[in-house]
Amino acid sequence: MPRTVWLLVGARAINRLGAFSLPFLTVLISTEFGASATTAGALSAAFGLATIPSRLAGGRLAVRLGRRRTMVLGLTGCALAQLGIAAAGSLAAVALFAVLLGLAFELYEPPSQGMIADAVGSADRVRAYGLMNTALAIGGTGAGLIAAGLGRWDLRWLFVVDALTCLVCALVLHLVLPADHLRPKAPLAPGGRRDGASPWRDRALCAMFGAGTVFALVTMQIMIALPLSLDRRGLQPADAGLLFTASALTVVAAQPALHLRRLAVLPDSVALALGYVLMALGLAGYAVAHTLPAFTAATVLWSLGDVPLLGRALGVVAELAPPGAADRYLAAYGVSWGVATVAAPVTSTQALEHAGVAALWTATAALCLALAAAQLVIVEPLIRRTRPPRAVRPAHPPEAGGRISRT
Repeated sequence: MPRTVWLLVGARAINRLGAFSLPFLTVLISTEFGASATTAGALSAAFGLATIPSRLAGGRLAVRLGRRRTMVLGLTGCALAQLGIAAAGSLAAVALFAVLLGLAFELYEPPSQGMIADAVGSADRVRAYGLMNTALAIGGTGAGLIAAGLGRWDLRWLFVVDALTCLVCALVLHLVLPADHLRPKAPLAPGGRRDGASPWRDRALCAMFGAGTVFALVTMQIMIALPLSLDRRGLQPADAGLLFTASALTVVAAQPALHLRRLAVLPDSVALALGYVLMALGLAGYAVAHTLPAFTAATVLWSLGDVPLLGRALGVVAELAPPGAADRYLAAYGVSWGVATVAAPVTSTQALEHAGVAALWTATAALCLALAAAQLVIVEPLIRRTRPPRAVRPAHPPEAGGRISRT
């Protein structure tokens, strides 16, 4: 992998080490300020709503301001907002800083993903994004343990430590990444429209966006509803940190499996559908779990499904983008996380309140099975019409000196 990819991966791992506060935002609102589950869900949804313009702004600022500046700006803004949440003395103050956090939260993603897309060839993009996913998982192993410890002491400290890692990550990126050189505007396509200026006109991207939104909804429901589910099953909500650590360790341990030839040569949509099915099986386990070991086993299972998903999906989106439009395509696709972050606090808290733990996770598992079917029947035909056939990647791409990559 090029040096730029490794720098982004290292900085992201540092940031991920402290990125454990979001799953506990609803818990903080409920326990520290006595808010109802409905109010806590609404405030978390306000945070998610703010991430939608944040993601789109990240794609535009990457072009106009520069990728490095945009990433540093986003991380610094996240740190200041999280410190505000930690110091807030009223529910109104928490709501204000939660919205400000959302406005800064997604600025980082489009420029970092676009930088990776430009740094490697199309055949290596899945590996590069998979490497980023591994770094997030490695950072997540420590993040879950810190969350489990600090969460038992004072939930506010979760936001303080998260803010500090954002600042460290911003400093590292500012010092090690090359200075920004603003890129020229994309050339005009026939008809006077700039190539890549309107990714929403790409039907294949819209299909990936729909599937990505459902996947993001499932992921956000896990983050938000898992601590609350543990509490309703008579366990410590902070034990969700241990489960998130188990998930991260599973993702790291499973990375070598991605280089097995039978998995490496799978078409993208088949690999994505397989991941969704494994997630469904694990989430169904949450519906019947009543002990921490049972929750852990279910976590390991759905985490195995998560392994092939992120790298494959981002790789497909990057390949759909015309030259020079990767930032905007990835930003448009990433809006799915903003939509899910709005919906998940409401859907998860309402489902827990009115239907219970078992019904929430059963419905979420069914959603994953539906997503697997849609990927093969609806999304894949649209991708095939838009994207030219791609040569099969070797299962073990050789590196310099003949050594085999383990990432």
